[in-house]
Formats: sequence, structure tokens, C-alpha cells
Amino acid sequence: MIDQQRLLRAYEKVRFDLLSEREPQGHWIGELATSALSTATAVSALTLVERHGLTDAKSGTFANERRESQLSELIVGGLHWLADHQNPDGGWGDTELSYSNIATTMLVTAAFRLTGVPADHADLMQRAEEYIERTGGVPALRRRYGRDKTFAVPILTNCALAGIVPWREVSALPFEAACLPQEFYRFAQLPVVSYAIPALVAIGQAKYFHQPPWNPLTRMIRAASVGRSLRVLRRMQPSSGGYLEAVPLTSFVVMSLAATGRAAHRVTQRGVKFLIDSVRPDGSWPIDTNLATWNTTLALNALAGGGEDIAELDCLDWLLSCQHRQRHPFTGAAPGGWGWSDLSGAVPDSDDTPGALLTLAAWRDSPSCRKDDVERIESAAEMGVGWLLGLQNRDGGWPTFCRGWGKLPFDRSGADLTAHVLRALHVWRDLSGVPKSLPAAMQRGLRYLEKSQRDDGSWVPLWFGNQDHPQEENPVYGTSKVLLAYRDLDLLDTTPAQRGFHWLTESQNRDGGWGGGRPLAAWKTASKTETAASIVSSVEETALALEALLAAKDSPSARKCVETGLRRLVEAVESDQYRENSPIGFYFAKLWYHELLYPRIFTLSALGQALRGSHPSTLSQGAQPQAARPQAQAPRLTNA
Repeated sequence: MIDQQRLLRAYEKVRFDLLSEREPQGHWIGELATSALSTATAVSALTLVERHGLTDAKSGTFANERRESQLSELIVGGLHWLADHQNPDGGWGDTELSYSNIATTMLVTAAFRLTGVPADHADLMQRAEEYIERTGGVPALRRRYGRDKTFAVPILTNCALAGIVPWREVSALPFEAACLPQEFYRFAQLPVVSYAIPALVAIGQAKYFHQPPWNPLTRMIRAASVGRSLRVLRRMQPSSGGYLEAVPLTSFVVMSLAATGRAAHRVTQRGVKFLIDSVRPDGSWPIDTNLATWNTTLALNALAGGGEDIAELDCLDWLLSCQHRQRHPFTGAAPGGWGWSDLSGAVPDSDDTPGALLTLAAWRDSPSCRKDDVERIESAAEMGVGWLLGLQNRDGGWPTFCRGWGKLPFDRSGADLTAHVLRALHVWRDLSGVPKSLPAAMQRGLRYLEKSQRDDGSWVPLWFGNQDHPQEENPVYGTSKVLLAYRDLDLLDTTPAQRGFHWLTESQNRDGGWGGGRPLAAWKTASKTETAASIVSSVEETALALEALLAAKDSPSARKCVETGLRRLVEAVESDQYRENSPIGFYFAKLWYHELLYPRIFTLSALGQALRGSHPSTLSQGAQPQAARPQAQAPRLTNA
């Protein structure tokens, strides 16, 4: 096995690095990948606001010259960034590490068309249009999203506003359904997922205004629903102005309203402010503001898993303040859950809530936890457990936001979500005040995991993928996350767990790691067809697989995989390659992202488990890490 001191040095290096990323308030924020898709939609939205904004009746010029100048500057900056990040094949990917795809390339093309700049980028536009034609155009876009209109219709709307496609290519959305009470949404069989009601309203109205329905009854109903559905938009809009803190969703709403003569509407103006506030110094936009709550709970759970006394970090108040204590206006979610961020646009969900519950349990069990904090922790946990139990689907699994919404992607139950929930329910199962239905709910959840296991023994997650996988799925992530639930529930000897371990050991790459794709330096010039020998594992997937396999300590095949995998991971730490991101995240409808902290957090978690499992005393108190940011210096952590 790898030398324990070498393993310890790698652990302490990553711990130092991760703690140095903390904010002055004690939590983590991280940094989401810059997105060509987000940048393109923001440019289109701001262009349409500028074009249809309030003008002076006499001069015909923009009434607010300062705002016009600001918008123009942002539009030009975004176009420059997009022009600089076109891939060699003529298309654009979601991130700088992503392959070109039809959706992002069509949106970027629409942004250039709307601004009237294409004449200055003739070669750029020609190569983009050739890519779109070569890839299959509108039919290829529809194939990419299938029955789910959540993203296909907004993209086509953006293209119709730019004159690239005719309005007949844009499906009409029943925006009048948004006028129903929220509890009836899931019965209305809407063509979009639960989090896309703002897009349903704004884009549905854009289609209605530009191409009214021929049916007079439908036309009359929609005409009567315009004002009421706009009030729904206003009610759902958070104080930041950004729906879900997401640039694409907010941009689609802004461009649709502006193009229908409502550039001055309060929803539009607040959306514009969100876009202005979200732009990065290089002129680009990320997909979302941040994943602060998610990153913080992941980091704290990784530290706690390595035996660290996380109660020394003094961010409990912040974490408790992130719990939603009122019914959420966006999804109608009951109080008790956590979202991915502390910002107003975040929505409680079944991945961030169990993450927070696991952190609270680890905090409660830490040596430095104060007695007066235990009551607050248990009160929050009781609410969180109740919230999760109320979200369970009829099939026994857990969806992301809303129970029983439908079968569209990102609304159905997910194996990764269900496994995460089961772990959280398990650690709080003995808490007085939790519903008596908890054991039965957990049994239904376990049956769902059994049913959702694939024939080869793997599980596929809902919110993570791998761009090199034939179906863009990520069974390494999904299988690892489910196996951690079997570990925590002491079910490693069951048939599903053993099949999962077997799949994971058989999926190890020749370089000793898991997942990944072509080398980062070469992927843009290589063909997508790669041999197994050329696969370079990702840090994120390698660390996740290792953490899961460390639980199978009695299996010789697992021990062999762990030995080679740990060596691969430690070498990545020693060479600083452990900081390299991979686009493994799905953000809603197949929109890729990567996150600065993921490889660091996942690496720390795996190394901590390895040290704690082999020699618990090896985890020394370590030196106090001096943060890169003086105001964010981390306290000394000790092993529990």
C-alpha cells in the first residue's frame, strides 16, 4: 500500500488548500464555470432591452443614456468573449472544457445576429453556421431534448427573435396554466419541468404575441391570462432579480418580455439588474451565481469524514440561516429544506437538504460542539427530515424539487438524490419528533434503489454526467453515491451493493483512476472516438470511486483498485493536478458546468477516509493553515 506519511502529506496539502478558500464569514462559495451559453443568452437579452427600451418621444434616443452606455459595454464585452472562445470545429460548448453542441452554438449565433455584429466576424459566423448545418440544425436540437420543451423552446424562441428560424418552429406554451394554484401544476401535464414556470410564462407570451393561435377560444383564454400570468412572474422573482440565480433562465424571461414591448416592466428591469450584477470581469457570465450552501456542506462533510472537529470552524449560524423557514414562492415548497445557495433565488431541494442534515449531524457529534447549539441543530434537523419525507415520490425515490410532478428529466426520482436522502434520514432516525413514517419511507427508498440499478450493476445520477460517455451519463458518480448510502446503512453485504462494487472495480481506467476523457491539453484537436488507453481519469470521479471502494475493505479486488487509485490521486495532489476541473455537472437541461471546489473537496474526502480507515491515529492535528485570503484564515482542526 501507499506510504502512510505520503498519504498524510497529500491530505494536509488539500486540507490547507480547501480551508484557504473559505470566506470571512466561515463558509465556502467556490466558483462556477464560465458559460458560453449563459453569455450568449445574456447578450441577447440585453440587446433586446436596449432595442425596445424606453426612448424619448422627441429625440427617439434611449431615455437613460447612462444605462444605454452600460448595456452597450456589456454586450460588446460578451461578444468579444464569445468570439475568443469558438471551438476549432466552429461551434461552442457550454464551458471552456466542453465539446461543441447544437444548443449553445445556435444561441451564440442568435446573439451575434441580434447585435448586428456578424459583418465584423464573417468567418466566425460562417464556421458557426456550417457547424449547425453539419450537426443537423433544428431537428438535431429537438432530438437533443426529446419530449422536454424546457430548453428547446427557449432556444428556438431566442433564434426566432434573431430571425434565424421562423416562429412556426417555436412550440406554443400554455402560459395560462401558470394562473392555476401551484398545487395544481403537477396535474396540468405541463410540457416543461417544475422549475421552468417563469420560462413557460414569458416565452409562452412571446410566441402568443408574435404568432397568435388560430383557435379563437385559445386566443381568448390567453389574452385574458396575460396580466395574471405576469403577476405570477413577479411573485416568483426573488429579490436578486434572477430566477433560480440562473443567468439562462433569467435571460430568456428578460428577452421575451422586452421583445413584446415590456422592456420597462418591473420583472424585466429587475432581471436586467441581475444580469448586470452577474457579469464577470472578462465579459462572460456563469450559469448561476454560486453553489455556496452545497459547497459548504460538501466541504464540511469531507472534513468530518476524515475525523476533523468541524465545530471549530464557526459557520453553524450561517448554515442554519440558509434553511428555508417559509413556503417558497417559486415551487410552493413547504418550510424546512435547504437550497444550493444562501442567495434569494435558490430553491430548497432534495440534494442540498440531506447535505445540510449530514453536516448538522457531524457538527452535533464534534467535540467542540456547544451544548446550547445542540437544541438549535436538532430543531433544524427535525424540520429538514419532515420536509424530505413529504417530498418522496410514489415510486419510493426522491425527486429534486416537487413531488409527483411528472416524468420529464430533472423532475423524476433520482438514484443519487435518493441515496443522499437515505443517508440523512439514517443519521437522524433516533431524533425525537421525527415522523413515525421514517422507517417505512427508508424501506421504500431502498426498494427504489434496487429497481433503478442497471443490469451491469451501476446506478446513473440525475444531476451529473460525463461528456465522453455515449449517453452523456455518469455511472461512476451515481454508483459511488449509492454505495455510500449502503455503507452508512450497513448494507454492504447485500446483492445490490456487491453488484455495484463489482461494476466500480471493473470500471477502473488503465491509469488507475475513474471517469475522465481525453487529456485536457489535447481534447480540442482530437477526435471524440478514443481508445481505452488514451483515457485520462478525472480527479472528481477518481476520488468519488475511491471513497466508495474504501468501504469494501474485505474484497481483494476492491483493495487492489484502492491501492492503484490512491496512488493515482496522491500523485495528482503532489503535481497540483488535483485542482483541474472536469465538466461533470448537469445544470438543468443538459447544461454542463464544472466547479472550482469539486476536485478539492472530493479529493480531501477520499484521502481522509483512506487515512482514517487504515490508521485512525495517522490524522495528526496538523499545522494551522494560513489562508491565501488574510480575512479568511482557518482555525486549527483536530481529528475527532
